[in-house]
Amino acid sequence: MFIGEYLHTIDEKGRLAIPYRFRKYLKEGAVVAKGLVDKCLCLYPKEEWERLSAKLTSLPISDSKARAFARLMFSGAVEVSFDRQGRILLPNYLRQYVGLKTQAVIAGVYSRVEIWDQKAWEQYKENSEKGSEEISKHMSELGV
Repeated sequence: MFIGEYLHTIDEKGRLAIPYRFRKYLKEGAVVAKGLVDKCLCLYPKEEWERLSAKLTSLPISDSKARAFARLMFSGAVEVSFDRQGRILLPNYLRQYVGLKTQAVIAGVYSRVEIWDQKAWEQYKENSEKGSEEISKHMSELGV
């Protein structure tokens, strides 16, 4: 399980250090993909990516929205590996997609890791905290 948040610098080559607490769950491999709803990147353990991929490939090819979603997920994804310093290389197209410049927040979200531009993360948290009462009510309606 991934929990917690960490602030790390992205170097000039686009490398980002992933905290050891997260890396130990990513030893079998990892995939970075676009977060389609929020402007973040999602770092999936290989086995979680395979589960998601299986669900996507089982959708009917005749459904245009399913095809569109699969295209967005697969075409924007990349397998990553760790260097000796525990860094991954984030391709330029993914950094541009979410506006990552020099500071990234790495947030554990149970089965995946999210990578956010620091300013975007701060804005997201501020908005979420302002709406926490409404969010709590909705979660209660979902049985949580």
